[in-house]
Amino acid sequence: MKHFPIFLSVEGRRIVVSGGGDAALAKLRLLMKTEGRITVFAEHPAEEIAGWAAEGRLTLVRRAFGPGDAVCAALFYAANEDDAEDARVAGLARADGALVNIVDNLEDSAFITPAIVDRDPVTVAIGTEGAAPVLARAIKKDLEERLPSSLGLLARVGKAFRPMVDALPFGRKRRDFWSDYYFNAGPRAAAEGEDAIRDTLDSLLDAHRTRAAREGHVAFVGAGPGDPELLTLKARRALHEADVVIHDRLVTPEVLELARREATIVAAGKEGFGPSVSQEDINALIVEHTRKGAQVVRLKSGDPTVFGRLDEEIDACEAAGLSWSIVPGITAASAAVAGLGQSLTKRQRNSSVRFMTGHDMKGFADHDWRALARPGEVAAIYMGKRAARFVQGRLMMHGADPATPVTVIEDASRPTQRILSTTLAELEPALTEAAMTGPALTLYGLAPRAALAVADRPDLKEAVQ
Repeated sequence: MKHFPIFLSVEGRRIVVSGGGDAALAKLRLLMKTEGRITVFAEHPAEEIAGWAAEGRLTLVRRAFGPGDAVCAALFYAANEDDAEDARVAGLARADGALVNIVDNLEDSAFITPAIVDRDPVTVAIGTEGAAPVLARAIKKDLEERLPSSLGLLARVGKAFRPMVDALPFGRKRRDFWSDYYFNAGPRAAAEGEDAIRDTLDSLLDAHRTRAAREGHVAFVGAGPGDPELLTLKARRALHEADVVIHDRLVTPEVLELARREATIVAAGKEGFGPSVSQEDINALIVEHTRKGAQVVRLKSGDPTVFGRLDEEIDACEAAGLSWSIVPGITAASAAVAGLGQSLTKRQRNSSVRFMTGHDMKGFADHDWRALARPGEVAAIYMGKRAARFVQGRLMMHGADPATPVTVIEDASRPTQRILSTTLAELEPALTEAAMTGPALTLYGLAPRAALAVADRPDLKEAVQ
C-alpha cells in the first residue's frame, strides 16, 4: 500500500485549485461537496466556475497562481492541463506547505483523490493507486446501487443520538443496538421521515437497555481451502459478527482480513510433526472467551467436520455448558480436484472416494490397503507429504498398479497453487524433488484432465516431449 487512506478534516480550511478548464471542473464538482473554503486561480475560467463564484460557492481569482497563494491551504490541486505550468504551481504550493495533487500525475502527487460514494455523512472512498480507474468506477457504481439513499439520513440522525447510546455498556451491547438500528428498525422508519426515525431510536434504546446481554456462543466455521471467495455467505456473516476469532495455522491472511477490525484474533495452529498449540489449550481458549460472553468463531481451514478434531472441541463446549453451531466449508479435496478439472467420483470408474489423513500414522496402518489397491479406486490424502513413501510402499505391496496416476496439489485454490502429476511408482522421489512447502493434498487414482488428454493422443505426447 503506497497510499494510506485517511479522511482529512477540511471544514473551514482552505482548498486551492490552479486551473479553470475541464480538469479543474472535475475536481471542483467533488470538492464543493465538502465544507472547505475553495479558492480557484485561473486567468480564463470556465463559465461554470465563474457561475459558482457568483453564487458564493467558491472564491475566483482571475490570474495565474503565484508565490504565497497556497499559504494555510490544507490541499492544493494543480489542474492547468499543462505539464510545465502544473510543475511550476506545484513547486510554489509545496513551498507554502500545502499537500499537492497534480491531476493525472500520480508520481509527483503527495495525495490522490479516490472515487467516492457519497451518502453524507457516510462516505466510501475507493482507490486503486492509479492502477485501474475503470475498476474504481465499476466498484463505485456497484456500491451506489447497493447503498440506499436513506443511509445518509439514518447516519445524521444516529450521530446526534450517540451520546444517549453511550449509556449502554461498551462493546457487544452497543454494537447490537446500532446493528438493529441500521439494518432493521431504522430503514423501516426512514420511509416515514426524520421524526419517525427519532421515535424509533428512543424506543429501540429502551428495548436494548432492558434486554439481557447476549450469551457467549461458539461457531465452528469452515474457512475453505484458502481462496476467500470460496467462503460461504454464512461464514462471512459469522466472521463479521465475531468478537474473537481462534484460527488454525492454514487459514490464509486474506480470510482473516474479513473479520471485524475490533475482533480479537488468536492463532491456535496445530502443525503435523512440528510445534503446535495443544488441543487441550485450544479447548481452554474457546471456553474462556465464550464464558465471558464473546461471540467466538473457531475458524478451521477447509471444512471443520473433515480431520478438524471438531468433536473434541464440541465436547469441551458441552462440558462447559456453552452453545455452539457448525458452519460447513469447502474441504481441500473439493478445491484440489476442481484444480485438476476432474470429479471425485465417476460412473464406471469409482462410486466412492476415501478421505485419509497422513498425519495419523497409527491409523494409516489400519487401512484396508488391499481394497484401495484395486483398479479404479480413488483416495484424497490430507497432510500426506511426509507419509508419501509409506503410502507408496503399502499400496504397491498389496498389488496396486505402479502406473496408477497420483496428483499432489499444493496450496489448492490459492494464487500459489502448484500441481505435481506423477504415478504411484514415481511418487517418491518426485515429491521430494518438487520441494513443496505449502499445505498439500494427494489424490490417488486421479490425474489432471490435461495430462489425460496428452496420454490419449500419441501425437500430442510426442509434441510435449
